[in-house]
Amino acid sequence: MSTSSDKKDELEGTEAPFVSHLVELRDRLVRALIAVVVAFAALALWPGPSGLYDLLAAPLVAHLPKGATLIATNVISPILVPLKITLMAAFMLALPFVLYQVWAFVAPGLYSHEKKLMLPLVVSSTLLFVAGVAFCYFLVIPGMSQFIQAFAPASITAAPDIEQYFGFVLTLFLVFGISFEVPIAVIVLARIGIVTIEQLRKFRGYFIVGAFVVAAVVTPPDVISQLALAIPMCILYEIGIIVAQLVIKHTKAPEDAEADAADKPAA
Repeated sequence: MSTSSDKKDELEGTEAPFVSHLVELRDRLVRALIAVVVAFAALALWPGPSGLYDLLAAPLVAHLPKGATLIATNVISPILVPLKITLMAAFMLALPFVLYQVWAFVAPGLYSHEKKLMLPLVVSSTLLFVAGVAFCYFLVIPGMSQFIQAFAPASITAAPDIEQYFGFVLTLFLVFGISFEVPIAVIVLARIGIVTIEQLRKFRGYFIVGAFVVAAVVTPPDVISQLALAIPMCILYEIGIIVAQLVIKHTKAPEDAEADAADKPAA
């Protein structure tokens, strides 16, 4: 009777020379870069850098006092900032293709049960990042702008600088996009065995405290943005635990599944 150790490794014979790996990596990076350039060119044609800038500024401008606008204190800011926004939008538009190139590069070195986990993680991480950015744009920035204007003295006329606003919004986008990746982090940690599902449940209280501390540090000093970051992180943590249980159950290595079946008592 043969054991699992006697079985032929499914990756045996698939090794490639180091140089060929470098060549493939170069090709994947070039394709990803081309995708970003194509997306940039498309966005530059429509809606254009100015249109994207107006779209990004809309949540703040909608809550500025009547007649107030954003200003440019740098000579080249009216050109440079819209181009930066277009580049950022192009990267987000090309992100699924970029992540596909990452997946295609690492897939040959993965076992079949690892591939079952890897591709869904690439797709879901993309969707979660975009969801975090959208959540920030449609809910957090308008609510924060309204909150700040409500407490601003009447003698102050708000006229934010466009470079500072772009840097501020980009930081918020990154913070919320990364924070929405909490379920992915939970799933990966549980799947590779660093923590167990039981430990994740025990760490729940510490995570909630940590989420509010992180929200207080990385977001502006207003209650709305802090709660808008901390509460979704806590909810996503719980979702991550639930999904991690399902992932561990359905993506076991063949030898692990056989061992679990052998450990079960006979009926």
